Amino acid sequence: MQRTLLTVDYSSEEEIIASIAKAIGHPVRVKILRLLASQTCCFTGELTELIPMAQSTISQHLKALLNAGLIKGEINPPKVRYCIDRENWQKAQALFGKFFTADREYNCDCG
Repeated sequence: MQRTLLTVDYSSEEEIIASIAKAIGHPVRVKILRLLASQTCCFTGELTELIPMAQSTISQHLKALLNAGLIKGEINPPKVRYCIDRENWQKAQALFGKFFTADREYNCDCG
């Protein structure tokens, strides 16, 4: 059997880490997260003032962060208010902390 036809099973933890890593894999998204983490909330229009990009571009980045569960959005017509999802943010910190300290568990000595 060809190796490419084999199915790889991933744990839910691995899936979540990969999803979050993908979401924060763009510098604009990291900037948005830092801005949101430094305040209680932010309206989309304020983000376009702080990050000189088109509203549609900012919205696409916000959608990726929403889909990963890192931020929350509340529609407050005509604006949308965004903030860090504190519960998921803490879970992400714990997962990445565990992920980046895993090398101690394996005692890897690769030179």
